[in-house]
Amino acid sequence: MKERSKAWVMRTYSGHSSATASNELYRNNLAKGQTGLSIAFDLPTQTGYDPDDPNAEGEVGKVGVPVAHLGHMRQLFADIPLDEMNTSMTINATAAWLWGLYLALAEEEGVNFNALQGTTQNDIVKEYLSRGTYAFPPAPSLRLIADTIVYTVEHVPRWNPINICSYHLQEAGATPVQEAAYAISNAIAVLDAVSERLGQRAETLMPDVFGRISFFVNAGVRFIEEVAKMRTFTAMWDEICRTRYGVDDPSLRRFRYGVQVNSLGLTEQQPENNVQRIVLEMLGVTLSADARARAVQLPAWNEALGLPRPWDQQWSLRVQQVLAYESDLLEYPDIFAGSRVMEAIVHELTVAAQSELDDVLALGGAFNAIDELKSRLVESQSARVERIESGEQTVVGVNRFTETAPSPLTGGDSLEAIMTVDPAIEQQLVADVTSWRRDRDNDAVHVALAELRRVVASGDVADNVMVPTIALAKAGGTTGEWASALRDVFGEYRAPTGVRGGVGSRGAHFVQLVARSQALHEKRGTPPKLLVAKPGLDGHSNGAEQIAVAARDAGFEVIYQGIRLSPEEIVSAARDEDVDVVGISILSGSHLALVPRVIEGLRAAGVDAKVVVGGIVPDDDARELKAQGVAAIYTPKDYSLAAIMDDLLDLIEASS
Repeated sequence: MKERSKAWVMRTYSGHSSATASNELYRNNLAKGQTGLSIAFDLPTQTGYDPDDPNAEGEVGKVGVPVAHLGHMRQLFADIPLDEMNTSMTINATAAWLWGLYLALAEEEGVNFNALQGTTQNDIVKEYLSRGTYAFPPAPSLRLIADTIVYTVEHVPRWNPINICSYHLQEAGATPVQEAAYAISNAIAVLDAVSERLGQRAETLMPDVFGRISFFVNAGVRFIEEVAKMRTFTAMWDEICRTRYGVDDPSLRRFRYGVQVNSLGLTEQQPENNVQRIVLEMLGVTLSADARARAVQLPAWNEALGLPRPWDQQWSLRVQQVLAYESDLLEYPDIFAGSRVMEAIVHELTVAAQSELDDVLALGGAFNAIDELKSRLVESQSARVERIESGEQTVVGVNRFTETAPSPLTGGDSLEAIMTVDPAIEQQLVADVTSWRRDRDNDAVHVALAELRRVVASGDVADNVMVPTIALAKAGGTTGEWASALRDVFGEYRAPTGVRGGVGSRGAHFVQLVARSQALHEKRGTPPKLLVAKPGLDGHSNGAEQIAVAARDAGFEVIYQGIRLSPEEIVSAARDEDVDVVGISILSGSHLALVPRVIEGLRAAGVDAKVVVGGIVPDDDARELKAQGVAAIYTPKDYSLAAIMDDLLDLIEASS
């Protein structure tokens, strides 16, 4: 039998409800053969709020595990040896803090930092461009990233302190060319910042920095193109390391990456088709031995319906295991070596990506070009949506082959096919953090916070923010206290929306929509007005942005102020702009907590605008929202933007 290469690290991205519940899930997944952990944190944790903060209301434990203090980190890793585990933490704005808690736990358990293996995602650019869980402005965020990397190479040599994430760029509409160019431009900005923070130590330590930089990519269903994209990434990164930074050691120039395959293409319609999509997408990052992922995590088949159950995650893990241990994939060298077809695709992608990269660098680099990059991604996503709606791009079960038998997987009730989080969890966590603050040494916490503020405000490269961060973690500080201290120094930030205009050419249906909008304008003296609103901490704004762009193309006046607005801010905007429709977008599962607050506020303010909701909303929740006054609800199956615009105009015409 042929000698087999070592399999990649196999993970499932998971976490929910509480640290204790998530720990049970992790230990069960490890017992099933998972070889690494991928921690999903809830939105308050990712954006720097404690469970009892008003900004966290309705969001605690919904899309990940809440971690507010060292006690939660203890619960999360109970009976999981840190020195034997490869842990990936999807955390960005608060990465320094969560990693500080992890290091404090390791020190408490007597684990040598040299034994720790894993990754903190720690990429803030993609938060500004696509995912939305940012907290601080770009320049201070870059300083935090640089400090964590410097601390890593000096103290935790086997840890990857950053994943440069192109995954979320593809989710936001990036083409393969944009995905490669924007991710590499981001890496260049980070490397330059780290070199500056290292000062005179850069000459000796920068080679170690390159050895610890990793990437986190996306893999779509066009798996031949995805193979070529990964080979392009590999070649471009090697060339940049060698020529721009003078890295001579080939092992340090290796493009080291993990992958989550595409969730953007998962469908609510015929969700069983998502299984074969996931398999094909996995092939894009495993077939090529020379550009193979070092770690793979797969979504579950039902993620377009809601939170996957443990069995669903097991199914995704088994998909990896069948490929790695039953197939002959790992018995052969790179099967694309010498392929004229693959070489031609890679050459075409490389030339285009290099041109796009040069353009970004000419704009001052990724951190200085956020507005422009965001707008380009919104445009790319709009073009993708238009191709699907027109039928140019086939999505099986959505715009073609839509006939189907009833699915035995869902049983006819969407709630049976997903896991739900008990709303009581939030109050339990509120009580928990209150008790934690009461029982700790508050004097020690105040001293640690004062030192943290001093270091954060310092311009001295010798002041690394990780040192007071770890000290605060050990003293009993909380996620909200750490982030609040940094907000006091860095200030708040609101990222660009990227919605600078419409697509323009959408076909005959949109011509009819524009005519209806113009008729309304002539009848009333004002155009139809739509407020697109995202309450709560959910930062996934792709859908909201596409609705805003499509509404403009349909002749609406659109008000869209970006993500993370309070219900009170949404009500004020609806009143001040005198809108006809308030369109609320929520993908975090917090619709039952947040939408009623908006409706109540509108009524109290005397605003009679219709309210519609978009998101992942189970049928039972939809019925409850409609009973409270929501006029219409749209879920991922409602892919036709033209049909949605028709509905909105119907609502306005009926009340005009």
